[in-house]
Amino acid sequence: MADFPRGFKACFLLGFALLSIGAECANPAAPSGLGHETIFDVTKYGAKPDGRKENSMAIIRAWNAACKSSGPARLLVPQGDFVAAEIILQGPCTAAKPITIDIKGNLSAITGGGTINGRGEATWNLSGSKNEGGPLLPVSLLYKKVTNVVMHHVNFVNSKGFHSKVTDSSNVAFSYIKITAPGKSPNTDGCHISSSSNVNITDSTIGTGDDCISIGQGTSKILIARIHCGPGHGISVGSLGKRPEEKDVKGVTVTNCTLTGTTNGARIKTYHASPQIQASAIIYQDIVLNDVKNPIIIDQHYNSKKTQEPSKVKISDVHFRNIRGTTVSTISVSLNCSRTFPCEGIELADINLTPSAGIGKLTSACSNAKYILRGKLNPPGPTGCA
Repeated sequence: MADFPRGFKACFLLGFALLSIGAECANPAAPSGLGHETIFDVTKYGAKPDGRKENSMAIIRAWNAACKSSGPARLLVPQGDFVAAEIILQGPCTAAKPITIDIKGNLSAITGGGTINGRGEATWNLSGSKNEGGPLLPVSLLYKKVTNVVMHHVNFVNSKGFHSKVTDSSNVAFSYIKITAPGKSPNTDGCHISSSSNVNITDSTIGTGDDCISIGQGTSKILIARIHCGPGHGISVGSLGKRPEEKDVKGVTVTNCTLTGTTNGARIKTYHASPQIQASAIIYQDIVLNDVKNPIIIDQHYNSKKTQEPSKVKISDVHFRNIRGTTVSTISVSLNCSRTFPCEGIELADINLTPSAGIGKLTSACSNAKYILRGKLNPPGPTGCA
């Protein structure tokens, strides 16, 4: 991809890359914008809402016209069913910032208010998470090397791979997003963030077959707030340490979220044999859990059966505060850290977890961690950490 100027924004749909000087994604539930905008309706450029015609070139033509216009512009996908393969819409543009991408109809992929439907159910059996060595399937929406992105009131269904991904970007805000995929759909993270700063994901409902939100390497100043998560694998920092070029994670806050029926709650995960990096200043607070497995977990042995070399990701300054609800795991707090780089500064404060019916007494477990206990704790905090 080309280099773009400061203030560049982008929206990526169905494996599409929409690259511009400025773009805002919305659906019909969102405000309609300024009355003096010029509307660039994709049907005027040859797109057909019949659920059969391949519309990539028509969408590109409409984008180019919007991009090269001189005033405020809105690229409109009207009511109807539009099918398109992977496309790239790019700047630089002369139109006034931002160019709005207004999705009133349904966009569906052929590879692989308005809804972005990845049609992943036909390809999930090919996913690398199901078949070792299998392909990584396309991301429905990707932001790469962009700044000042706003996306709101957009629905996603059944991505092939991740529903959305933010990488090498800054100043990104998602809100009022709904993501829906079956609990057994592989590798369908709601949103994965890597190599990015100042990313906010708020006020959204996410149910997938993988992490609702995963926060990867090279991230800083991340806010996750008021998310309803489930089904899925929880809200995770990681996995970290899989690749040698990875960088530190610093400054992640997950707050006022509710997780229901997920396989993890508040989770940090790292690989064995990792590069020597740090993950610090991480806060999970004011979290409600409903029948969640592994409510609080640091796992520095994630997916690492093939190598005995410990993780070299140094985890420190981590706070689990005011986390409450029900769990299906008897070990409901697990701090399983690296013997080479033990965890430090792990706070457990005001934890109130109760067992779901029939699972017995709850306990905590710990290895290779220095922790601080505050407030009322149920289950009690670890009594030792060898």
